[in-house]
Amino acid sequence: MRLPAAVLGVVVVAVATMGFVPRGRAPSLPSSLYSVGVGVAADGGRVPLPVGKDAGENPFHPGTRVLLPARDATLTEIVRVRARAAQEQAWLAAACVPGAGTRFADLSATALLDLRVLTLTGGAMVAGWTDRWRYVWPRDASAGAAALAVSGHVDDAAQVMAFLERQQRRDGRFEARYRPDGSGAPDDRGIQLDGSGWALWGLAAVARATPPQDRAGVVAARRALLDRSVAALLRVTSDGRELPPPSPDYWEVRERRVTLGSVAPMIAGLHAASELYTVLGEPGRALRTQGAAERLTATVRDRFAGSGYQRYPDRGGADSAVAMMMPPFQPVADPQVVAAFRAAPARLARPGGGLAPGEQWREQTVSWTPETALFALGAAASGDRAEAVQRLTWLDSRRTPLGSLPEKVLADGRPAGVAPLAWTAALVLLTLHELDGTAGTGCTAGG
Repeated sequence: MRLPAAVLGVVVVAVATMGFVPRGRAPSLPSSLYSVGVGVAADGGRVPLPVGKDAGENPFHPGTRVLLPARDATLTEIVRVRARAAQEQAWLAAACVPGAGTRFADLSATALLDLRVLTLTGGAMVAGWTDRWRYVWPRDASAGAAALAVSGHVDDAAQVMAFLERQQRRDGRFEARYRPDGSGAPDDRGIQLDGSGWALWGLAAVARATPPQDRAGVVAARRALLDRSVAALLRVTSDGRELPPPSPDYWEVRERRVTLGSVAPMIAGLHAASELYTVLGEPGRALRTQGAAERLTATVRDRFAGSGYQRYPDRGGADSAVAMMMPPFQPVADPQVVAAFRAAPARLARPGGGLAPGEQWREQTVSWTPETALFALGAAASGDRAEAVQRLTWLDSRRTPLGSLPEKVLADGRPAGVAPLAWTAALVLLTLHELDGTAGTGCTAGG
């Protein structure tokens, strides 16, 4: 989108303070924080910004993650940087940023800019920019695509889903993660069965945010992703009549028993597939996948409800995956799920004020931002605005000096891990979208 110079000038002023939030000086940051943010060079390359970066210096052009030119930069280099910054400012101006005009406006704009930084040409959205995170996880990318879509960047979101379609196995399953250059899995972590469900859920979110006249075309373009994912889910659950075999989930550990974190995204994916087939005008397929979703929900209820929806059917303690059994991942929440969702935070709470992936998670003092954001999203989508705002406020206050959302927070409240983390940024944007009262819709670019 090309903006007139006068309009762009207004946009630059409007976003001049976004994306840089000093939050204490860098020397107080822990060595377990790998970077305070990621910048974009004039040539489009990504540059991780190390701990120790003076929090009093804003390294970015206003309203972007584009790095300011070096003091000894040539005129040619300065012109290139300004051109790149103008492109990024126009991209942000073309968005309808969730939570704009609220206390979370900067949190939202910065999260959106960080998703932009983590999305490469060709649609590869990496989880983070530190080496061990510089891969594409289907879960993180699907959530990121949904966040881009509800922010008005449907074309970018569609490219993320296209990348996932190109990586997907012919049998509809996904590896745990992929190299961003599209050359396949980086290791032998193996299959994660929840990936097919996450991909369907993400595609449905993108379709929902697409203008009605273009919706069928967006879904049809990802027909292979749709059909293969559905086939995989129906196969591993016997059309929803059985729990799937054990598989790693978002905990990223080998499992001998099926987990709630593996099966909940499958239910979400089957519901999403029914919605997608309806968009394509195929009621028979829509009914079949809807029926499978309802049967799998009943199967999970029969096996998990008795223990209060713990990690495993009969044990394992509270698990953040219970939030995946809530809206917006599911159309409605069973009363027993709601009760488990409300009870879980007390058992998942950590000293730093956030939540852990599970009650029996190995680290007892570290808060995890994506799991905390999952509960913010579940609360917002279920009408509990106060709970959602409380968790967003905590996330907002735990950002790095450059405003990025970290993966973890230590017991003393300091950010740790990789920053930014795509999954957390996406979940925050989706939460603010729910609080805006525009859930289930997209927005007009530039609006």
